[in-house]
Order: sequence, then structure tokens, then C-alpha cells
Amino acid sequence: MTVASESPTLRDALEAAEQAARSAGLPYAGGVSPGLAWSLFSTGQAILVDVRSAEERKFVGQVPESVHVPWATGTNLTRNPRFVRELEAKTGKDARILLLCRSGKRSALAAEAAAQAGFTQVFNVLEGFEGEIDANQHRGGQDGWRFQGLPWVQD
Repeated sequence: MTVASESPTLRDALEAAEQAARSAGLPYAGGVSPGLAWSLFSTGQAILVDVRSAEERKFVGQVPESVHVPWATGTNLTRNPRFVRELEAKTGKDARILLLCRSGKRSALAAEAAAQAGFTQVFNVLEGFEGEIDANQHRGGQDGWRFQGLPWVQD
């Protein structure tokens, strides 16, 4: 996927994300909002990879047709030592990849690991699926994929 094949709006947003990442010294391509991630994913311009555990996807919900490669597994969230290999097998190293977790923190770590392994277009979905914890210790009330009203399903 090349930036030249995108609409000017998407291209500008990706270029801004990449510039912000360079300015911040991030090793991966950048961070994108849930809305931009949905625009790229729903138009086939990126692969959305959910890095949450299978349990989180099942009980909290997931984006339909997203790819699953857990960054950590089980209820203790033990780091998946095969993450990079599994990601490469499901996406390839040169695909535009959008990594999604609960809040955007694990997916940032996963994006860093992927970039260090040679992935060239890996982005972190900012805010994650559920968003940050609010003053009442709840997620989903102020930001995140679900809060934005983007498509998701639950078992």
C-alpha cells in the first residue's frame, strides 16, 4: 500500500502521524486515532491487528474482521514470545499495520517490537479499544474505539 493511492485527507493524517512519531523519537511509524484507523481499515488500506488477549476479545468485544495476534496471553498477561513471528506470518513486514489494544499502551510496546524486527509501516491505535480509566475507575466513558461509536461485536 502506498500513500499515493490514498485520499489527500488520509495521506495528510498519516504524514502528520509519521512526523509526530519522528519528533517524539518513536521507533515505529506513529500513532493514529481510532477514527483514522477505521477509515484505513474499512477501505482496505491497512490491516487492523488486535493485540489483546483472546479472553479480552471474547468478553469485552472486538472489531469484526480484525486479525488477532496477542502481545500477551492468559489472565496474567504473560508476554507472547512468538509475537513478531506470528505478526509477520499474518501480515508480512511491509503491510500497513494498525495495532489495537485496550488503551493504546500494550499496542505501543507491540509497535516498538515490530519496528525493531523490521516492520516498516506499523502504527499504534491511540486510545485503544476501551480507552483510558476515568475518575470513577471505568473505561469507555471518555475515549477509545467503542466510545467513538466505531464497529465492534461481542460474543
